[in-house]
Amino acid sequence: MPLSNLTLVNECDRFPYPESDPTAYLSRVNTYYQLRVADHDYALGYMLPSVAEVFRGIPSWHLDDDEGTLTLTAGSTAAERSKAVGNTLLAMRETGHFKVLNKWRNELYAVYGKNKELLFNIERSASPLLGVVTYGVHLTAYTRSQDTGEIKIWTPRRARTKQTYGGMLDNAVAGGIASGESPFESLVRECSEEASLAEDLVRSKARAAGTVTYYYIRDERAGGETNLMQPECQYIYDLELPEDVTPKPGDDEVEEFYLWSVDEVKQAMENGEFKPNCALVVLDFLVRHGFLHSENEENFVEIVSRLHRRLEFPTL
Repeated sequence: MPLSNLTLVNECDRFPYPESDPTAYLSRVNTYYQLRVADHDYALGYMLPSVAEVFRGIPSWHLDDDEGTLTLTAGSTAAERSKAVGNTLLAMRETGHFKVLNKWRNELYAVYGKNKELLFNIERSASPLLGVVTYGVHLTAYTRSQDTGEIKIWTPRRARTKQTYGGMLDNAVAGGIASGESPFESLVRECSEEASLAEDLVRSKARAAGTVTYYYIRDERAGGETNLMQPECQYIYDLELPEDVTPKPGDDEVEEFYLWSVDEVKQAMENGEFKPNCALVVLDFLVRHGFLHSENEENFVEIVSRLHRRLEFPTL
């Protein structure tokens, strides 16, 4: 059966909504531990009990079973907290506690507080363990025929050898935003690394198009432990490329690029070929460019709303 657009949203935005399904929401939340830092009385993410248990008795952390919280107690500055978090995770990596840490990237993601202040940095591969909000950039590259005005979308296929979502379709450029890096500078870097697009072209032609937010729960395709929580905010960009410019793989993460019509992209989405969060970015593009609207999508309002989910943890 072809996948509907709403099904594609459900594949990525998997966490229950407190407004629409409070029973399911509370049953989920009440089984998780909240991640907190000392002197901050709010959650930064949700953790599986099996993950939180590994932190029991470890210096710099306090596990409270009655309150259902795991609190980072060390440090009063971002640098001090980051050091404590890093030391803990390095030790867990050495002892092989979590498979997800086998994909250690030596890249730091930022975790923010309610006042948008940096609370600490965390190794990228470890962020799903703590369930914190992560940030990325996704670019849709497309062409517009000078003769007919037809839009075609550059669609890459991920290398089949990749440990995560191997062989699935992606957005033209996508990557995580490192701590201290702005979304646009992250985009410029990723465009060069993943699609061999010239810096001056990206800087002059890329256009910001808002954000897409969702609450993913990881499955086996993501690698490592399953059911880890992964709330994400993706900064979205469009780039209309001249018809004589062809994106080319700049690393070993992309197998090839296809230039597809909108109908071909829609068909691939119905076939379930897109990486879950990339399908949401495509849907957002189709909405913004008038290909998806209330006249041809019965679940249009719900889809648009869920592409811009309000995350319940502090964000930028």
